[in-house]
Amino acid sequence: MREALRRWAPGLAALLAYRRVDLGPDLRAGLAVAAVAIPVGIAYAELAGFRPEVGLYSCVFPLFAYAIFGSSRQLVLGPDAATCAVIASAVAPLAAGDGAAYAALSAELALLTGIICILARFLRLGVLADFLSKPILIGFLNGIAITIVLGQLAKITRIEGTGGHVLHATFDLVLRLGETHPPTLLIALGAFGLMIASGRLLPAFPAAVLAMAGAALAVFLLGLDLAGVKTLGVVPAGLPGVMLVRLDPDALAALVPAAGGLALVSFTSMMLTSRSFASKNGYEVDPDKDFAALGAANVVSALTHGFAISGADSRTAMADAAGGRTHAAALFAAIAVALVLMFLTAPLRYVPVAALGAVLVMAGLSLVDLATLRLIARADRAEAVISLLATLGVVVLGATQGILVAVVLALLRFLRMSARPRVEILGRVAGMPGFHALSRHESATAPHGLVIFRFNGPLVFFNAGHFRHALLAATSAEEGAPKAVILDLLPVTEVDVTGLFTLKEVSDALRQRGIALVGAGRQTEWRNWMVTHGFNPDGIDIHPTLRKAVEALAAADTDQSDAGDTKAS
Repeated sequence: MREALRRWAPGLAALLAYRRVDLGPDLRAGLAVAAVAIPVGIAYAELAGFRPEVGLYSCVFPLFAYAIFGSSRQLVLGPDAATCAVIASAVAPLAAGDGAAYAALSAELALLTGIICILARFLRLGVLADFLSKPILIGFLNGIAITIVLGQLAKITRIEGTGGHVLHATFDLVLRLGETHPPTLLIALGAFGLMIASGRLLPAFPAAVLAMAGAALAVFLLGLDLAGVKTLGVVPAGLPGVMLVRLDPDALAALVPAAGGLALVSFTSMMLTSRSFASKNGYEVDPDKDFAALGAANVVSALTHGFAISGADSRTAMADAAGGRTHAAALFAAIAVALVLMFLTAPLRYVPVAALGAVLVMAGLSLVDLATLRLIARADRAEAVISLLATLGVVVLGATQGILVAVVLALLRFLRMSARPRVEILGRVAGMPGFHALSRHESATAPHGLVIFRFNGPLVFFNAGHFRHALLAATSAEEGAPKAVILDLLPVTEVDVTGLFTLKEVSDALRQRGIALVGAGRQTEWRNWMVTHGFNPDGIDIHPTLRKAVEALAAADTDQSDAGDTKAS
């Protein structure tokens, strides 16, 4: 029973073995997380197009779901900038301004995302955590950051009618800057100032809390709502009930791809967060279990009037910094948010929308990672270009289509790397054992009359032509035809039928030129592959190591020389 619990509900298994010594640190961490989650949840609800209470609903019951099924002790789920941007991009065109339809479609999107995540767990697709490369993920998040910042400009200036595509809306807003509402702009600037000052003077205090509280107090004391400053208005008190999510057949064609992309991006970013904190605190997380836990949390969010959520890096960092040790910290945070919903919603009516816009701008700017982009550019300019293309895809096409761009870029990157593995010619370096690439060692020399060829990848249908061309080119580049080519088989992790046919064709072509082709490494494995596919295992000699292959060819060359000398004498 205990083993089954650890397998299917690792969080619950950990909570059942809870230690009293962890109660104090977890309680303090939970309250700290709630202090961040409340203003951020409200701000992200605004970003996704919801009333503020919906953002708080998404910070309560989903956390219980992850605490039961998740494997990370410190990960906190909740509304996330990237997921909220995708929700707005996917749902707004379908809802066409109908608030009830918007809420229903968002719940349907969250439910579909959850179902896809749960199915992915049973298909053991946790490996998708590594699917989006660092450059692509950085580019995607940079694009999300730009769209968030540009999307808030209308809120902090109160220039009406700047909807539509974010670039068009921004251009329109710049042309109409003269229509800026001064009190609204002053509130936003004050919120920015409070957040910047808080970050420098009170780094342990949630800056968003201070900004929203200060702005709400200014509205209340100065009557700024009467001067045209938009506020949240009345926020209903109480916890959400359970609702039945109805799947709209007409919307499925648009929502299923969006849900798939949302599942991939939210899971990938969540695993980056959970793995980093797990590594810091000396434990492991299980990607497959966390895929299911993310799915359960999204299903629960859909059933309790919430929207799709993901791992929240800022709230997870807060839980860790405040000393949170177990899943209970997230539960205490959820309970604190629930208490605010039940008893403390009245002050929220004075929170100005401009202050939320300022909070979202700061959140968007925190997603921008130019330092990592510079490091990527130094390491590989092609990867930096891919990262910039992912950013451009999000900004120009929108968050939903931006996911598709990111996925296509990831696939193209994978195909490029697989279809064109690195090819190396090996030789000896004085004072160093083994064989090394001639291109990386100026003093390396190839064995006389031999080409040692290394193909760093599987030999399969989509790179077999590259293999043939590179190997034949290597033999043609030698001064005088080599006597033999040694193929280093250790990096060749897989071979299919096309690869074996190509190998035979290359062997025949070399034999016609008087060049022998031999292999080194994976001796038993390669012979088994060739026998299984009906090739003659004696057609190509396979030696256990490169050294053995070189020695065997040198011995054969010596024998031939001796035989020639004997015949001549």
